[in-house]
Amino acid sequence: MTNPREATVTLENDAQRTVVTPDGRRLAVETSGAPDGPAVFLLHGTPGSRSGPRPRPVVLYRLGVHLVCYDRPGYGDSDRREGRRVADAAADVAAIADDLGLERFAVVGRSGGGPHALACAALLPERVTRAAVLVGLAPAGSPDLDWYAGMADANVDDFGLADEDAAELRLSLTLRAQDAQRDPVTLLEFLRPQLTEPDIRVVDDVTIRRLLAAMYAEALRHGPDGWIDDVLALRRGWGFDLGAIRAPVRLWHGEQDRFTPVAHSRWLADRITNAEVQVQPGAAHFGAVEILPQTLAWLTTPELADVRRR
Repeated sequence: MTNPREATVTLENDAQRTVVTPDGRRLAVETSGAPDGPAVFLLHGTPGSRSGPRPRPVVLYRLGVHLVCYDRPGYGDSDRREGRRVADAAADVAAIADDLGLERFAVVGRSGGGPHALACAALLPERVTRAAVLVGLAPAGSPDLDWYAGMADANVDDFGLADEDAAELRLSLTLRAQDAQRDPVTLLEFLRPQLTEPDIRVVDDVTIRRLLAAMYAEALRHGPDGWIDDVLALRRGWGFDLGAIRAPVRLWHGEQDRFTPVAHSRWLADRITNAEVQVQPGAAHFGAVEILPQTLAWLTTPELADVRRR
């Protein structure tokens, strides 16, 4: 497995820009790695931001990857889009790709970013070459899936409020976001009692812990709106058909994940054409940080048809 320290990056090596969408919203974007390499959009988790852990520039250059990260609406420096659906991520990714001059690209979503990556694959079929989901979620109300089974109490509580009391959800996440604004490490400490041993190993790495704290600080700098809108969107209809996905899809999950149980990835794998699922023993939710370099290598491997044409 990749050393966790290889999955980190310093922000001063990134190019930052603001992209304005057709409806006038601003999206905060950062790019890193090989400018002329194949592009990959990394869609952050919930809560999260464009500054989340990712491979160092030297690793991205070695992989030949042009990595694109952005704040979903309401996070960081991106304008809010109240009432957004998971499907709406596809239009934002397309706007960023247009601004960067990218015709085709791959997508990878981590945790709450996973459904958003699948939305891009379903709704931008002529542009998305491959898609990966790391510790992702299945749609709420999925048949033949006990959605909450094995899920940590923190997530059960948040997603339950999304269904039952949006005002109480806003209050709960606002209070947590205020604590995180004072000290972002409080989010990790809040989750720690529910972490399995593999996750404790990852988040106790000093470098990873610092980067996760920086990601949370940036995500919630202007308040909890992005977090609230993510939770609501993930529990409501996603707005696209999984059956529309035609690009190759890789689903990775740590076997001991308690935040998004592995059954979600197995459910998705049974319903997405050209999907493969990898369940890793001895890993859990934050193992997605460590597996990212290998995932990027897979995402940018030339398709068989392209190899044959050479």
